[in-house]
Amino acid sequence: MPDLAAATLPLSPPALLQDGYGRRVSYLRLSVTDRCDFRCVYCMAEEMRFLPRAEVLTLEEMAAAAEAFVSLGVRKIRLTGGEPLVREGLVSLVERLARLPGLDTLALTTNGSRLQQFALPLKQAGLHSLNISLDSLQPERFHELTRTGHLGDVLAGIAAAKAAGFRRIKLNSVILRDRNDDEIIDLVRFSRREGLDLAFIEEMPLGVIHEHDRALSFVSSSEVLERIRGEFDLLPCPEALASDAGGPTRYYHMPDSTIRIGVISPHSNNFCSSCNRVRLTASGRLLLCLGNEHSVDLREVMRTAPGDRERLQDAIVAAMPLKPERHEFNLEEPPQIIRFMNMTGG
Repeated sequence: MPDLAAATLPLSPPALLQDGYGRRVSYLRLSVTDRCDFRCVYCMAEEMRFLPRAEVLTLEEMAAAAEAFVSLGVRKIRLTGGEPLVREGLVSLVERLARLPGLDTLALTTNGSRLQQFALPLKQAGLHSLNISLDSLQPERFHELTRTGHLGDVLAGIAAAKAAGFRRIKLNSVILRDRNDDEIIDLVRFSRREGLDLAFIEEMPLGVIHEHDRALSFVSSSEVLERIRGEFDLLPCPEALASDAGGPTRYYHMPDSTIRIGVISPHSNNFCSSCNRVRLTASGRLLLCLGNEHSVDLREVMRTAPGDRERLQDAIVAAMPLKPERHEFNLEEPPQIIRFMNMTGG
């Protein structure tokens, strides 16, 4: 296992990352693996080919990239995958990143299947918050949607995360028509009982799938909110609460509950004008936009000049003008982005 002793960041004020449209980039989504122990129907094909090990960044390279981004003004890092908890050595990476001066939030998105084992070690290593995927509360349906997952494992993981005392835990649900849209209210009630925020996500057309027709399965955020309002009062959150550190979620609260209900609407309510994030794939490809292929190979930079922080920073800064103004998702046409979400980093 590589030595993950923390490096010392420069003390001079960091340069700020800004794209060609004046948007400041302060949020990095760092994928630690393209592998996953689930095969969710909206995320990937049932039979997948994953990256050869040699093409995946080492933990040391991931830490170096994160340190470079923080030195350039990034204040939030979310670890993603694939499923990040299948990556060996993840806790040691979290421990290193959590010590980076200037990093305000270190978060992780997980399917929850291994949280019962890892929740407490991750909290002790310095992880601040968790997003946990939960698309159904019905065991057979959950297994059908994930192809390999078991609801009991995820529920045990949620309980372990709550017991560990994370700063914030949010559940994420992708809603598909005639698959789990009849569970919207059940998921809200579950979140209210558990005291956890909940975000409903419109399905994103990344990668070619044959399991279902995305246009037919699409459920808009407005429809989700309308159904919830049939049972509960929803009020927009004040701006200070709704911003979620610059994320794409629009939040609402209920007068009789402490939780927030959020919607992420890449189709029906494009959030590109306020986008403050970039993604680094497990193979070291810096993606400037979820719905476009504009990218820069940072793995080549790090392996050509290992340890050269200045060269890595220069490459990151030089990539910012490539960030496009917006993505263009069209459910009626074949997906223009053929990489699956596990390759993109959630």
